This record gives sequence, structure tokens and C-alpha cells, in this order.
Amino acid sequence: MSKARLKTLVIALLVLLNLFFLAIIITDNAKDAQSKRQAAENACELLRLGGISIEPEVIGRFSPLTEMKTTRDTDAEALFASVTLGETEITDQGVIYIYENSERGRAEFYSAGDFVMRINEGVITSTRDRDKIKTVRNLLRDMRLEASQIVSAYEADREIVSVRCSYGKASIFNCSVEFVFNGDNLEVIKGRYITGILNTESGETLSSPGTALLGLLRAVKRGEVSCESVVSVEAGYYYLIAGSFGEGSIIPAWLITTDTGSFIYNERTGEVAPA
Repeated sequence: MSKARLKTLVIALLVLLNLFFLAIIITDNAKDAQSKRQAAENACELLRLGGISIEPEVIGRFSPLTEMKTTRDTDAEALFASVTLGETEITDQGVIYIYENSERGRAEFYSAGDFVMRINEGVITSTRDRDKIKTVRNLLRDMRLEASQIVSAYEADREIVSVRCSYGKASIFNCSVEFVFNGDNLEVIKGRYITGILNTESGETLSSPGTALLGLLRAVKRGEVSCESVVSVEAGYYYLIAGSFGEGSIIPAWLITTDTGSFIYNERTGEVAPA
């Protein structure tokens, strides 16, 4: 057999071998997905037997999530502030960093990601069509803040655009930012924003939605939660603060929305708490 024919044969065998392993992976993934669906359906049936109405369709699609470490990134804070305040004077007060521009406004960032930014009148106004959400989207792009949900609501004479923060398209349930408009003028930005999420996996991984639903059922049986129906089940993250300078982690979690409110199932502790 010539070397050319032998080389062709070896390549063909390698291709067939790769296809074989790919078929195994696809089959295993399909079995795993089917197993998770079945577990979720079983959990739904247990909830219904416990007096809580739910349909499997309310469980949103989800991908594997793993706990990630967090830190404080003052460079990201400075960029965030500069989008609205421009060039600022920075004051380091330990756990508090102050960014100030006398003509544009002032921002205070705290170690856990909490912040408040007050913007002088006329510095940032909504777009000509008065679409506040469009204005906020443009700011988020420049601030490099990823969002999974943006909604607008009115409170007294203010319009508030609320943004739920996310990482890798998965919501961080206890991290959100509010953009407060007075007429067309943006006057306040406040909330909690994680400036540094390290691309290093650490610790817990996401369980099945069935596990979260059984956690809800246990909380109901113990009298910790009261509800009669489940409206939606969403996978995402929960921010845990461990250090004085932003050290912590985002851990996989489930947001369960019921007829009485929203609750977070904590993967690490197995507890259910109000969102």
C-alpha cells in the first residue's frame, strides 16, 4: 500500500472515530437533558400534590452555570463614572471612591458594588424621541454593563428605568441599577454593579430546576413561604460578598416567581429567601 493511500486511510479512520465520539456526546447530552426535564416534571407533580399549581412550561431554558469569584475593579468604576461625568477628580477614602466633576456631577462607589451618582441638570438628556430606555441602552453600552432586563416605571413625577445586571447572559438577581429621569433630564443613577468578575470557576454548579422547586416546597411546608402557584422559574446568579473590598462570588441560583412574590433558591445553602 502506498504512503498516500495509507495516509488517506488513517485520516478516514480518525474522522470516523471523531464522529463516533461526537455521537456518544450528543446521546449523553440528550439523555441528561431528558433526565433534567423528567426531574422537573416530577417536582412539578409534587408541588401540585402539595397544593401549589405549576406547569413545566414556566421553567425557562437554562445552561450550566458555575460559581465565579468577584473583586473590585476601580478602573471599571472610573470608566463607568466617566461616561456621564467626563474627566473627574478621584478621592480615595478607603472603601469609598468619589469621582467628581463640578460641572457635571458626583459619584460615590462603595466596596460591595453599591453606588450613587448625581448628575447636574442638562448633562444627560433623553433622546429626541424621549425614549428613556433607548437612552439607557446607549449608556449601558458605553459603561460596559451587561443587562438581562430593562423596564420602565413611573414614581411620582419621575420615570425610573430599572436594569437587572447579568453575566454571560445570566441574570445576577440581587444586582440592579436604576436610572432616574426628571422629565427628559437624567438626574440620578444608583444601585449595585459588580465591577470585577474573574473568569475563574470556583465552587458550586447549577442544580436542576427540580431541586429548586423541591426547596420551595420544603419552605412552604415549614411555613417560611406562602404561595398557591408558581409563575416562572429562571436560572441565574446571586452575589455573595465575602471581603471588605469587593471580594466575593456570584453563585448559581434560581429565581422562583409565585403569586405572592419572587424567591431565590440558594444553591450553596439550599435555602429559599425573598428576592
